[in-house]
Amino acid sequence: MTEKGRVTRQALLSAAEEVFGEYSYDRASIAEITRRAGVAQGTFYVYFPDKRSAFVELVQDLNHGLRRHIAEAVAGIEPRIEMERVGLRAFFEFAASHRALYKVVREAEFVDEDIYRWHYRTLGAAYARGLEAAVGRGQITDDITSETLAWILMGIAELLGSRWVILEHQEPPEEVIDEVMAFIARGFGYCEPGDQT
Repeated sequence: MTEKGRVTRQALLSAAEEVFGEYSYDRASIAEITRRAGVAQGTFYVYFPDKRSAFVELVQDLNHGLRRHIAEAVAGIEPRIEMERVGLRAFFEFAASHRALYKVVREAEFVDEDIYRWHYRTLGAAYARGLEAAVGRGQITDDITSETLAWILMGIAELLGSRWVILEHQEPPEEVIDEVMAFIARGFGYCEPGDQT
């Protein structure tokens, strides 16, 4: 694909993110997507055979973008507990700048169950690998499997995002992050130096 083609495809995906987030899948139209992308309606079919394929690729694009955003935020951070704090903040930042994320992923369960499963399984597998490495470094207790812990932490992040980013239109206050991190630290079996609790 040429550079111009990549730019056009990304413009269509960005427009699709807006339109699906605003109207939902059923009410979203290809005409509105192309209007917002600033291209002719026929251009849509150069890149996507139908609305559903664009939706599926949008879920993939959001998934890749989210994982890339978090990976860049936590790069170089060694203590796992600090990585969790920074990663949590990065998730909220991404959700705030991609407000359609929640609606699109929730609708994916009904539009295309395979991509819905892929989204969560991909996130969970990547998260579990990082947690497993932290167990190996002695930063996390091995009382719970890394896979189960990954899904617990994803659930915490997703519902906190719903509570603050979606309902309150803001990222969680620092005191909320502190409370969540204290809870996570206990789950990790992590203690600050000198803390015997």
